[in-house]
Amino acid sequence: MTIAALAFWLFSICVITGGFFTVISRNPVHSVLWLILAFLSAAGLFVLLGAEFVAMLLIIVYVGAVAVLFLFVVMMLDVDFAELKAGMAQYMPLALLIGVILLMQLGMAFGVWQFADEAQALRGAVTPTDAHNTQALGLILYDQYFLLFQLAGLILLVAMIGAIVLTLRHRKDIKRQDVLQQMWRDPKDAMELKDVKPGQGL
Repeated sequence: MTIAALAFWLFSICVITGGFFTVISRNPVHSVLWLILAFLSAAGLFVLLGAEFVAMLLIIVYVGAVAVLFLFVVMMLDVDFAELKAGMAQYMPLALLIGVILLMQLGMAFGVWQFADEAQALRGAVTPTDAHNTQALGLILYDQYFLLFQLAGLILLVAMIGAIVLTLRHRKDIKRQDVLQQMWRDPKDAMELKDVKPGQGL
């Protein structure tokens, strides 16, 4: 067994183990840590495929930003997870049914799986010989699929604006800060001096 094959099996086992324990861990902090392990192992698989740029993106974006954000949110918010899990039993039959359907679909897909004759050659030459994989990825995104790439960014922008609009509510019973009123107020009207006699208090 070569070093590449050994690394592939090691990273694959780590991805499956991390994903499994992410789902079944009772402590949400442990779930996020297992998720980080799965992300790092998936990045290792991308390195083995020759996609170093995608692997670094996975580490920087998902591990360095998203997973750490999940970790901070879980640790800082005082969420009663016992109360959230109390009603989970009533959804267990539906979850098991969906799980069985997914396993059947995966079994059907692997049952008819066939390797193409040129698969090994394509895996050996992931990018053109005259371009690095990062350069090849940039040429694909910004040359061949430029319009689709821009449309995807536009859809994300619309989704972000929609989320802001849906969560932005102006309620009258909330006291909001008025900066101009604070700047223009007269200290004579804002403060009142009390002459407290000794021993009486306020």
